[in-house]
Amino acid sequence: MPIVDSRTGKARRNYSLEELIEAANLMRGYNMICLCAAGSGHSGGTMSIMDITAALYLHVATHDPEDPFWDGRDRIIWSTGHKAPSLYLGLGMAGYFDVEEVVKLRKLYSPFQGHPHWLKLAGVEASTGSLGQGLSIANGVALAAKLQNKSYHVFCLTGDGEHQEGQIWEAVMEAGNFKLDNLINILDKNRLQIDGWVKDVMDIDPIVDKYKAFKWNVMEIDGHDMKQIVEALEKAKLHKGQPTVIVAHTVKGKGVDFMENVAGWHGKAPVCEQMEKALAQLKVDQKLDYKRLFKKADDYQAEVTKKLEAKMPKFKKDYFWNMQKNMKVEMDPTRIGFGRALDKGGDDPRVVCLGADISGSIAISKFYEKHPERKKRFLSMGIAEQSGTGVAAGLAKEGMIPVFGTYGVFSAGRNLDQLRTTVCYGNFNVLIAGAHGGVSVGPDGATHQALEDLFQICGLPNMHVVVPCDSIETEKATEYLLFEIKGPKYIRFAREATPIVTDEKTPFKFGEANIYRFREEKEKFKDAFEVKLASEYVSEGEDLTIIACGPEVPEAMRAAWILKEDFGLETRIINMHTLKPLDEESIIKAGQETGIIVTAEEHQVGGFGNRVSGVISQATQLYKTPLLFGMIGVKDRFGESGKPWELIKEFEVSGEHIAQMAKRLYDIKKEG
Repeated sequence: MPIVDSRTGKARRNYSLEELIEAANLMRGYNMICLCAAGSGHSGGTMSIMDITAALYLHVATHDPEDPFWDGRDRIIWSTGHKAPSLYLGLGMAGYFDVEEVVKLRKLYSPFQGHPHWLKLAGVEASTGSLGQGLSIANGVALAAKLQNKSYHVFCLTGDGEHQEGQIWEAVMEAGNFKLDNLINILDKNRLQIDGWVKDVMDIDPIVDKYKAFKWNVMEIDGHDMKQIVEALEKAKLHKGQPTVIVAHTVKGKGVDFMENVAGWHGKAPVCEQMEKALAQLKVDQKLDYKRLFKKADDYQAEVTKKLEAKMPKFKKDYFWNMQKNMKVEMDPTRIGFGRALDKGGDDPRVVCLGADISGSIAISKFYEKHPERKKRFLSMGIAEQSGTGVAAGLAKEGMIPVFGTYGVFSAGRNLDQLRTTVCYGNFNVLIAGAHGGVSVGPDGATHQALEDLFQICGLPNMHVVVPCDSIETEKATEYLLFEIKGPKYIRFAREATPIVTDEKTPFKFGEANIYRFREEKEKFKDAFEVKLASEYVSEGEDLTIIACGPEVPEAMRAAWILKEDFGLETRIINMHTLKPLDEESIIKAGQETGIIVTAEEHQVGGFGNRVSGVISQATQLYKTPLLFGMIGVKDRFGESGKPWELIKEFEVSGEHIAQMAKRLYDIKKEG
């Protein structure tokens, strides 16, 4: 049934096959513009799924854009959440909102998040992004219909690389077992994932035979033939006694020749020149005024920036990065330091790196890129964090030094039980990389922003945890963890380029903090600070202490600069790069000698701060010491899509916010 008026049961609009083909092509054009305006996103998969999107939202699924929560609607679950722009365009074309609004894709405060969030946008049925989970949600929705005697159908969109996740196969087994004939899984088989061809990374075929073995009705179609798509979907809605999977053979990047069948376009957006070529190839360059749409996006961004800046603490001048004539800083992604360490240390035959489909993104591929002889010691595990963790434990048991890495949300959360029971309980020598920690993954949004991993990881017995402050310290920490620490170990680092505040001469001692002191403004930001090991530092009678980890260390240094220049306050900055074991002595001395401690973390508040406060509350040396304590961190909320530096401000973890809290505590102390 086409789009309906739920009050009358009449169709709001009928689309012919020709109109569906035209709509899908137009949506591809909008997609190119929206991704280009966002400056990030997933081109390949959004283009491969667009014909199916048009067929679902404009012709086959029963739904009412005027009543998004109408109980009689069909439910559409996007398990492949990274293809969110296709979902948004389908909703827009169906009439849920002006389709041009999607040009606000991935911008701060926009409902069009990098991965879909059902609480932000009517028409989105589930919040997804962590692959492999959507089919289970769809099973639950389909079971609810059975239990409540409702007649709606449930469509789930999955990908072929996603079928490397074990949870998918649990869901496949469940659906077959419960005979969910109101469930239709549409498998976008475009054959590519981030790390290359699916068959080369982790082959899922013969996928048809596997589904049949799990008691599914299976159809295979050309996912770009609109007639086949519509007929298969309508036939699937009529099938009884089994769930149906439609294996749609598609082309990644469909419609744009330089994108088609190129793995590199999985998670990349076109720049303006590429977008113009794409629009011309799609023959929509005369239909879509991209300059007007870009202005719409720019105007929205201007409003966001104005709102964001209004929330920022104000000081005598703009102390933000590289806004002054002096105090300049160079930026480098911390993940690059991780890659450099693997490149340097990879000749040791015990080292084995395990990739989880984002190898280039987290720089674990640096292990073999210049060393083809090491490729046999690089294992592509596919999108399978839980099994990959167990495999790493097995390798460690036999004397290897495995390095398993993926985004922190997955390497610390998706596989938490495997880390706890297999790696930590067995005390195996496994290095886990929690990449893209904090909000630095930016526009990808909440599902990909690791803001809880320190709670999870630091609570595991036997685990060693390091959160380095910049790319140079990341390189040193990775080398040390690889060869000097035997047992479970976790290193957390960011995606975005962050300030370099150390150099080769800067001390790094596992388990011992560094103390930074702002001296005076210099041409280079880094040179304005003196740094010593905590054990070598002698108190200078500072007014307060800021204890930070990771990218918050540069922010803490900037806060110290603000406090000195605006208020004449002297600050002890502690770079607590090792979170487990914690340098308790440096914390206790700071409490005794300054009387004010502020912690700063790019994490849910308390992941780091609670550990510091635990030391303070149990230190007998501090029982009679008046001590004011505050914590800077994300305030019990999920992430958002937005530019990384916007999110630092939005989540109130910037140097300005640290300085504001420190000054408030100082004023309270002086008043007392």
